[in-house]
Amino acid sequence: MKSKQAIAEFEVAKLHSDRGDFVKAIEKFKHVSKVFIELKDYELFLDSQNALLRIYSEQERFEKITECKESLQDLVIQEGFELSSQIFYTLGVCAAYKKQVETAQDYFEKALKLALKTDNKKDICYAIYGMAVVYWMSGRRDDALKEIYNLQVFFQIMPLQDLKMASLLLNGHILRDMKKYDQALEIFWQAYDSLKESKKLYMYLSLLYAMGLTYLDSGDLNMGRMYLNLAKRSIDPSNHTALVNRINKRLEEVGDADASDYDLILNSSSHLLTERKKGRVDFKNQFILLDLLRLFMQNPGHVYSKELLVERVWKQSYDPSVHDNKVYVTIKRLRKLVEPDYDKPKYIFRSKNGYFLNKATRVMVD
Repeated sequence: MKSKQAIAEFEVAKLHSDRGDFVKAIEKFKHVSKVFIELKDYELFLDSQNALLRIYSEQERFEKITECKESLQDLVIQEGFELSSQIFYTLGVCAAYKKQVETAQDYFEKALKLALKTDNKKDICYAIYGMAVVYWMSGRRDDALKEIYNLQVFFQIMPLQDLKMASLLLNGHILRDMKKYDQALEIFWQAYDSLKESKKLYMYLSLLYAMGLTYLDSGDLNMGRMYLNLAKRSIDPSNHTALVNRINKRLEEVGDADASDYDLILNSSSHLLTERKKGRVDFKNQFILLDLLRLFMQNPGHVYSKELLVERVWKQSYDPSVHDNKVYVTIKRLRKLVEPDYDKPKYIFRSKNGYFLNKATRVMVD
């Protein structure tokens, strides 16, 4: 019974993820991961971890990716996991998201070797896709395309729809890098036809972004702007942090970003914030305040408990006798810097469970 409930909750988590509601998906995946460990269903546990890794990457929560990797390594020892192709694939995903290309390649090669040894075709496909990713990241585009074309044979007999979609997007990006713009767009339209059936929001947004980049790189600025702006208007910034930042960056490069569109614009490298009414606010030498603001701006509307703020900003274990007042004072200092009217805050609010940035705030983080 518990196994059936966990599988059902896992499917609900996938639905949340598919429609781009990553906050709800994270809680579901984290819960079922624990249940799958108890049930010793390591295959579904690893599927849950891979889903979490993709979400953490999209939200640019790289410390969580590190935690996933360390947790998996600990479980291998504690639970006596057999070093399977799936485990090596998941470790490779961790390394790839952190741009540790050589480490990722080593893990994917081990995953492929074990998958071929056991003739597990699903694991073979995922390992091949991992190899294609690291070849692309290394600039080995021809090798990456060869791996993608190898996958096409498997897709004819195996219904791995998510992996098929991911490989189409990767294929198009590689062709775009090679300046084969017409071929890239043809691949992206194939992906669009597949999406009409699956209706997965994250893939749809990624596809709009990919097509916008392709048009821009080919010199068609109007079409490029149109697709990027369409993606931007469809995105919830609190869930798709990395994608919205990439879109804003490209729109800026082609002169399509207007500061008046935003309430808060944070330039992390210069430690400068631009607020709609106050203008520039300098965070020089105020790194805690800057880290706190960046965290809020990456997920507007998301409530952060005091415990989580202490963990993410101060990198310490929460102790109420030490940190309660520290969090209160720091929030107060941040409001004085950011709020146009300190007595009537419009950005940073407190709830019974913690603090959050007003979800209606229009933000851009560079």
